Amino acid sequence: MQGREPGGSDWQGLPVGPDIDVGVAAGAGVRRADPRILGAIALGGMIGATVRYKVSTWITSPAGRFPWATFWTNVSGSLVLGFLLVLLIERFPPSRYARAFAGTGVLGAYTTFSTFSVETDLLVKDGHVGMAIAYVVASLVAGIAVAWLGIVLGRRVVRA
Repeated sequence: MQGREPGGSDWQGLPVGPDIDVGVAAGAGVRRADPRILGAIALGGMIGATVRYKVSTWITSPAGRFPWATFWTNVSGSLVLGFLLVLLIERFPPSRYARAFAGTGVLGAYTTFSTFSVETDLLVKDGHVGMAIAYVVASLVAGIAVAWLGIVLGRRVVRA
């Protein structure tokens, strides 16, 4: 494993926050949550959840159909998260509040693994197994692809 500069990238070339020690074993060096960071996450979460709700009212899918609202919400959130993390970690000075607010709060509430899971379960329960599999595969492939694209685009902006 190569070293990492503060606010730089780890050995995999992925953005890593300056307060994350990629060399520490899981569970070691655990810190207590800062109430100010929790406040930033909560404020961001209110915004992200509101936007997600609005998207779900614009894009509707009847029961037994492909859940487009959640799909596009999660895919767009993955793209923005990849882009945003590169900017916040590699371009701007370390700020736990910005990442907590925008990354964990806004985008964490905007995207939704729980709805994705429930919709997949309902598709299977209602006999739409093929659509459920397509939904899972499409969501994972598209989400990872656009997160990578967001990282690439973010790095182009950082270099400019």
